Amino acid sequence: MIPALALFALTYVLMLVFSKYRPYIALGSAVIFIATGMLPVKEIIPALDFNVLLMIAGTMGLVALFIESKMPSLLADLIMEKVPNVQCAAVALALFAGVISAFVDNVATVLMIAPVALEICKKLKTNPVPFIIGVAVSSNLQGAATLVGDTTAILLGSALDMSFMDFFWYKGKPSIFFAVELGAVLSALILAFIFRKEKGAIPKGAERTKVTDYVPTVLLTGAIVLLICASFIPNKPEVTNGMICCILMVIGIVYNFMKKKDKSAILGPLKEIDFNTIGLLVGLFLMIGGISHMGVIDAAANLLAKAGGGNVFLLYTVIVWASVAISAFIDNIPYVATMIPVIAGLAANLGIDPTPLYFGLLSGATLGGNCTPIGASANITGIGILRKEGYEVKNSDFFKIGIPFTFAAIVPAYIYIWLLYGGM
Repeated sequence: MIPALALFALTYVLMLVFSKYRPYIALGSAVIFIATGMLPVKEIIPALDFNVLLMIAGTMGLVALFIESKMPSLLADLIMEKVPNVQCAAVALALFAGVISAFVDNVATVLMIAPVALEICKKLKTNPVPFIIGVAVSSNLQGAATLVGDTTAILLGSALDMSFMDFFWYKGKPSIFFAVELGAVLSALILAFIFRKEKGAIPKGAERTKVTDYVPTVLLTGAIVLLICASFIPNKPEVTNGMICCILMVIGIVYNFMKKKDKSAILGPLKEIDFNTIGLLVGLFLMIGGISHMGVIDAAANLLAKAGGGNVFLLYTVIVWASVAISAFIDNIPYVATMIPVIAGLAANLGIDPTPLYFGLLSGATLGGNCTPIGASANITGIGILRKEGYEVKNSDFFKIGIPFTFAAIVPAYIYIWLLYGGM
């Protein structure tokens, strides 16, 4: 277990220091995990989240057609008409991304909203890096708001047999949705403070961009609707979301080819798929599979459980803040999946209601990914989009938004959950 933990830690340090080479570092580390047997060959395929990988590839292709249609430019025009300055535009985009992310996967949300943010920044001739980071962290925040917002929410909903409405009202009390929204309000104020110097007025009266083709918009909207609908289907294949996005991308490419009658209609969208981002995620999935196989995640979960002793409030506090810290560096899905049965056993042994512990786990693990640029798939995707546009994101660029945003979101949720459910 120690060699796996050491390799994992070294890999993350290298990725933070050499940010330009993250995909190669992650894939190189994954190869070492496999070559040394820390990740058995038979566990390579199970370690990969094909649903996320397919969803990213399919949505990137759809977004390429969406951008070509000039719809993002029109949406940027509409937003610019409604807000007075750059600061308000940044906060409005982040809130918009958060609303969508409560119902659609975080990565898909970033891929859909980022083109609009880029268009606004181009029109205003301002740096898009903080805009895209704001969109990414807001998307992560709202993942815990509803049953369909994120895989971790689905895992918890399944463990507690929660319905969609239970995320709004549970056991006769306002549920976790409101804890997330409290955090969203405070974190929006944090974003407003971070963008406080961006007071440049947005020019009004410019002619709106004319959309050249509405079919890509219909396909992208269809992807959102189908992703929401698919979340209600029980026992569906694990790659359902990914297949939805890829099938719609293929439909879009076929339509594009029939319209243009040129091979560029096929190659263009495919070239926009960011294989660096996909490669980084593949490397991370394999690394996490390796440390899971070596018992690192199980050991971390058990250590957290013991740290709280028999004091329920202390146990709740340890779970929340340790989940924030751990999820800043590892994918929250295997961590949450591991901790759910641990919490169930703890609650049974102590004779307590596990609800605050479960809700604390979900909020901490979901928001912890916002602390680092590699803590969540949405962050990795946003940084990948910026890289394709020629912008390198420094760790300091991310930290100065992600860390205060995380604390602004988690503190009110931490207090809210304990006050409503801690005395049950």
